[in-house]
Amino acid sequence: MTITIVSSENGRSGAMAAMQLMREGGSALDAVELACRIVEADPADHSVGYGGIPNLLGEVELDASIMDGRTLAAGAVAALHGYGHPITLARRVMEETPHVLLAGRGAERLAAELGQREADQRTDAAIQRWEERFAQRNVDRGAMPALRTAASVMTGPLNLRDRAAWGERIDTLGTVNFLALDGQGNLASAVSTSGIGWKYPGRVGDSPLIGAGNYCDNRYGAAACTGMGELAVRAATARSLVLYLKLGMSLAQAGAEALRDLDFLDAREGHYMNIVALTPDGEHAGFTTIPGKQYLYQQSDMKEPILADRQSLTSDTFR
Repeated sequence: MTITIVSSENGRSGAMAAMQLMREGGSALDAVELACRIVEADPADHSVGYGGIPNLLGEVELDASIMDGRTLAAGAVAALHGYGHPITLARRVMEETPHVLLAGRGAERLAAELGQREADQRTDAAIQRWEERFAQRNVDRGAMPALRTAASVMTGPLNLRDRAAWGERIDTLGTVNFLALDGQGNLASAVSTSGIGWKYPGRVGDSPLIGAGNYCDNRYGAAACTGMGELAVRAATARSLVLYLKLGMSLAQAGAEALRDLDFLDAREGHYMNIVALTPDGEHAGFTTIPGKQYLYQQSDMKEPILADRQSLTSDTFR
């Protein structure tokens, strides 16, 4: 067993901080929370936290989940508006409420009760991208509706049910996820996202759903997903991969079986799913429904994270 951190490609800065924390004796649970917070605070990452791509109404809604592999405790928030660091709020849900998932106004109410300051998660760059996307529909910054007045714009310049407004093309499927194995042999997992760019308000993908985008169990392993979240929701991908490990499959076999589950869904072009996985002895891997994707990993004897190829069903490993 070696202290290990595994993440999606955009998790480098968070992974390095998490590794340093675990080298100093910190827990896997603290490590994945810290790692997510670092990415959530980075305005250059437009798929997570501050600066995330807005929804159809021009608002940033955040989702996150966290899970403790030692106890199987979990917490999550979804459709969080007006507050930052959803991963920390998800952990507070896990540790300070009897619930697993709080959404929308309930999550915001808890944030307020816990003393978290309201914080607009939109950056000027995010607002500009929203304006540019919908400029042809005569929507400008002055007309940007707030979520709290969404009902008043249903007949306004942006018809929320007009698929042409958001279309089949997905501008971003980004998310950040982390899996960690600490010096005490405990696993933890965390996922944070602003969701699909230009999503319908209130849309919830796999990231805050335990078993879909995130699952962690000290006995068998951990897995987390990025991509078109609806796919992982339909296949319960994270829990499925861990279950395949429980059934005695190797990590490669478990990943291949999870990919076959996803392949059966016959996803539309451009809709993909990436998975990272980590076992209790530190073996790690990445899997993808489309070739050419990578993931990051770092172990305690490494100076920094390095990229590794994710395996797909067309990879030599699975032939």
